[in-house]
Amino acid sequence: MNTVIIKYNAGNVQSVMYALDRIGAAYAYTDSEEAIRAADKVIFPGVGEASSAMAYLKERGLDRLIPELRQPVLGTCIGMQLMCRHSDEGDTDCMGIFDVNVERFPAAEGVKVPHMGWNSIYGYRSALLNDLPEEAFVYFVHSYRAPVCDYTVATCDYITPFSAMLQKDNFYAAQFHCEISGDAGQKVLEAFLKM
Repeated sequence: MNTVIIKYNAGNVQSVMYALDRIGAAYAYTDSEEAIRAADKVIFPGVGEASSAMAYLKERGLDRLIPELRQPVLGTCIGMQLMCRHSDEGDTDCMGIFDVNVERFPAAEGVKVPHMGWNSIYGYRSALLNDLPEEAFVYFVHSYRAPVCDYTVATCDYITPFSAMLQKDNFYAAQFHCEISGDAGQKVLEAFLKM
């Protein structure tokens, strides 16, 4: 199996590599259009800021390439947000794979933003979550979120319910960090690689 991690200016990629190493998955880390198109599976991870990440993708034509992919694609954290239509972070037009806007968490007295740490997810509607227990705990670090929408396949509550995972056709996305979400995150990655 040929798995590619998309290379762009977003951090935390090393954690994704370690997670794939732990489960014995071979992968390449590249921004080559040819290699990405030829991959069996594509992982689009990241930690970062939406406008600078989108600028980098546009410079390399990856903003046009990613929505055209037909193999399974998994976006995580900022990767998920960039797969949406627009982000309030930097007033950024994104790739529009998921027809939903990414919004900043609303202010709430006594509640900190970013949402950082372990939280439970529920309302599973994806094969990637079949092996997870109900209300599995996963790890989040984010100030922006996609509201619950038609593409939501798992939900989390923090200030307000939001999309913990999105799915449309061959595109899957997790707001949480699969690579550092312990057993639950590993099961999501394994399910994705087995598709």
